[in-house]
Amino acid sequence: MATTEECRAALEKLADDMGRAEGDVRSAAELDRSVSCHITDLDVTFAGRMADGRIDVRETLEGPPREKAEIRLAMTGDDLVALVGGELNFAKAWGSGRVRLEAGLRDLFRLRKLL
Repeated sequence: MATTEECRAALEKLADDMGRAEGDVRSAAELDRSVSCHITDLDVTFAGRMADGRIDVRETLEGPPREKAEIRLAMTGDDLVALVGGELNFAKAWGSGRVRLEAGLRDLFRLRKLL
C-alpha cells in the first residue's frame, strides 16, 4: 500500500509533468480550478489549486475533502502511484470505477485531453 508521502510525491510528479506539457495537453492543464484528491485507503485528502499548467497541493487533510473542489478525484494510493507512473490507464480505471473524477461538464471535456 502506498504511503501518504508516496502519494504526495506522485502528485508532485504529475504537477511537473503538467508543467512540461505542450499542445492540447498544455491547454487542458491551464485551467484555474480548485482540486482535491481523496486517497481512499489512507483516508487522506490532498487539496490545492490547478493553475498555470500545474497542480499546487496546499493542504493534506485527514478524511474526505472538507470543501467541494471544482475538480475532485478519489482513488487508492496504489492507483494514484500507478496512474502517474504510467502503469495504469486512466480511461480504463475511470470506466471500471477504480478512479472517480467529478467536475463540471466543460472541465471534463478539457481534462480528457490531460488524463
